[in-house]
Amino acid sequence: MGRPVGNGPLVWKHRTGELRLDRTHVMGVVNVTPDSFSDGGRHFEPAAAIRRTLQMANEGADLLDVGGESTRPRSDPVPAHEEWRRVGPVLEAVTRKLDVPISIDTRKPEIAEKALQAGASIVNDVTGLRDPRMVGIIAQAGAGAVIMHMRGDPKTMQDDPRYEDVVRQVRDFLEERVRSASANGVARESVAVDPGIGFGKSVAHNLTLLRGLGTIAAIGVPIVVGVSRKSFIGALGGGEAGERLPGSLAAATLAVAHGAHVVRAHDVAETVRAMRVADAVLRGRENL
Repeated sequence: MGRPVGNGPLVWKHRTGELRLDRTHVMGVVNVTPDSFSDGGRHFEPAAAIRRTLQMANEGADLLDVGGESTRPRSDPVPAHEEWRRVGPVLEAVTRKLDVPISIDTRKPEIAEKALQAGASIVNDVTGLRDPRMVGIIAQAGAGAVIMHMRGDPKTMQDDPRYEDVVRQVRDFLEERVRSASANGVARESVAVDPGIGFGKSVAHNLTLLRGLGTIAAIGVPIVVGVSRKSFIGALGGGEAGERLPGSLAAATLAVAHGAHVVRAHDVAETVRAMRVADAVLRGRENL
């Protein structure tokens, strides 16, 4: 499992160090895409993405997740050469300037390999490391990994998603993928899992998964949760993507209460402040 410190918190190892998860960690989301659901391409140009990445670090992000391919529902895949054209300059600039670990959000092994060579520390794979080439690249680099659950692919994942027991099925998938990655050279203490909120799930599925994070935590590795600005928040009265901060903070806080260790966020400053309060209440400590 993710290595505890004695009987204390989990530790998530990655290519350039480790994160001691004795408090909630905030992962800032940087979309270097023209069609992101969350920011409408605001950071598509490299200079804008670099500025935003540095700003998130200054706002208190513990790690940063850079992606060049939108995986919103109904999205089309992006060719590898275009994905690297988007993220390469950003990674090369920010890894020189920041000590904060950088995660590359990609499902393509060739992009992961280039990103790790450019200074990234973690690979965030929405396909759950189902490609053996991705597993080999992560293992060889000694990188961290986020294994996410997704039903189908972004193009089709929201076409009438159905589960007999969504928590059990997501947990079983993630547990099997962690076991497989470990058997193929990825250190177990380098792996985190993500239940994939919004990736092939209905509103009810998302809510059930958030309530059931304790079951997923039993896998024994850190849990990363992405609820920021997701459509289920809008469906619950949260408005358009840019108006979903209150709902995002509520969902992130409740995710932490149910077992999440890392929360992905577009609004880093506000999320850092909210998680500081949540940790003080949940952990019974005023200084974290």
